Order: sequence, then structure tokens, then C-alpha cells
Amino acid sequence: MTLYDIPLRTLAGAPTSLAEYRGRAVLLVNVASQCGLTPQYAGLERLQKTYADRGFTVLGVPCNQFAGQEPGSAEEIRTFCSTTYGVTFPLLEKTEVNGEGRHPLYAELTALADADGEAGDVQWNFEKFLVSPTGEPVARLRPGTDPESPELVAAIEAQLPA
Repeated sequence: MTLYDIPLRTLAGAPTSLAEYRGRAVLLVNVASQCGLTPQYAGLERLQKTYADRGFTVLGVPCNQFAGQEPGSAEEIRTFCSTTYGVTFPLLEKTEVNGEGRHPLYAELTALADADGEAGDVQWNFEKFLVSPTGEPVARLRPGTDPESPELVAAIEAQLPA
């Protein structure tokens, strides 16, 4: 099984998978609307606009596991993201990234170690996982890493297929 085979759902509840993004670099980010890191949406959207035409997609994964910072319904999340930050990148349904209910996607992603060699649980909202155009997790950046940091931009540029 690959990441492409794991069933997912869009924020609207439609079935999807990462196979839809085959051939593109994908940055998966567990997002939340009421977090101190929520302003990272702006940087994520700028990444989307900068690199979308070069084979890159940000994929937001709303998560309410960290201090209840994403309590909204799918419609509330969609409205908040579009009106507050102008988000155009796709969002998945609200997902558990840690614990017994951890989604199979995150079971795979959290096996990847960060730059310090640490794998395991997602630490907080806005943890970032970069997936190559062939569907392999290639980089993990912790929540405090700004989306437009030189480290993340370099990792994205190294994975661009076009």
C-alpha cells in the first residue's frame, strides 16, 4: 500500500485520495482556525499561489485534537479559510492525526522523522509533511516552522516536478 491508496474525504465529504495529486509535490498540513499559528494560513496560500503552476499543492487537514482549536463544521471551516485568508488550496475533512483514532494517512506520515531524527506523534497544529511527486514522504517540519522559511521553500523547490 502507498499513500496514494489511502482513502480520504474532501472537506465537503466527497471521496478522494492523494492519487489525485500523483505527479505533484504535496505539502500536507494539519490546520486549525483558532490557534496561535493560524496566521500560517497566509504563508501556505502564498506557497500555493507561487508554486501551483510548477506542480505543487498545499493540502490542509483540519484537526480538532489540539486544545479544541478547530471546533467548526465543514462549512464554518471553509468560510473561515476563504474569507479570512483567501485560501484556494484544497482542504480535507476534519481528521485525527494522533492517538487510537489516528487516520491511516497520518499513521504513515508520522513514521517520518524530522530534521532532528524524531518521528512519532504530531506535536501541534500546523505540522507540515512534504510528499514527493511519486508519493513518498520526504520532509517533516514541526509546527513552528514558518511556511515561507528558507528550509521549507528549499525542500519544496527540490521536489517540484516541472
